[in-house]
Amino acid sequence: MADVHSKKIRSYNMSRIKNKDTSPEILVRKFLFAKGFRYRLNVKDLPGTPDIVLKKYKTIIFVNGCFWHGHKGCKYFVLPKTRTEWWLQKIKDTQKRDKKAEIELNVLGWRVITIWSCELKPKKVEQRLNSLINSLL
Repeated sequence: MADVHSKKIRSYNMSRIKNKDTSPEILVRKFLFAKGFRYRLNVKDLPGTPDIVLKKYKTIIFVNGCFWHGHKGCKYFVLPKTRTEWWLQKIKDTQKRDKKAEIELNVLGWRVITIWSCELKPKKVEQRLNSLINSLL
């Protein structure tokens, strides 16, 4: 099935999608800061350019969107009905990059925590953020 938008409109739509400072990321950052944790953001020197780097705890936090990173078994990960093969390849490539970055970070001695955006929905957010704190301490 062909794309429902023209190339120009699709390009514009895709350009509006943020890759940092997303709402889920900001939620996690504000929570950590309020609990006294200090961190660096989007550190380019580390594999995968981690969203949040807690150097004191030797911990990396990635805040992943369920769609963009292909969260298996998640109701928010639904493949589009148009250009399905293209999207599937794009998401698989993202997953490969994620895995490679995680392995490289582990080799460098970093602990990697992934928080999925579905875990930050209102019914789950408190439990997930508290478990994050428990895993850091």
